[in-house]
Amino acid sequence: MIEGIGIDVVDIERFSQSLLRTPALTDRLFTVREKSLPLSSQAARFAAKEALAKALNAGKGLPWLDAEVINTESGKPVFIFSGAIADLVDGANVHLSLSHDAGIASAIVIVERK
Repeated sequence: MIEGIGIDVVDIERFSQSLLRTPALTDRLFTVREKSLPLSSQAARFAAKEALAKALNAGKGLPWLDAEVINTESGKPVFIFSGAIADLVDGANVHLSLSHDAGIASAIVIVERK
């Protein structure tokens, strides 16, 4: 059964300006691995975390570093959860799709429980 669906869209240039204006934001949003990625990939990961919050109906209360987005060997994006978010999604299947093109990054998250 689907518990929640979330979607988010990020303007990559606007996102870049936010990171430049508030340098500490990068450390609050991204893990070490995520920080090493290109800006468009970071924007997609930010969209993924926002979409996750929407799918979980969690509002602004999620610790962003507890949800890391990596790519499997095939290139498929997946979450690695820890801490408080791991507790929230325990027993759920979390599906993730990312895209970035033409200055826009987007993500869709579906949280499914059996």
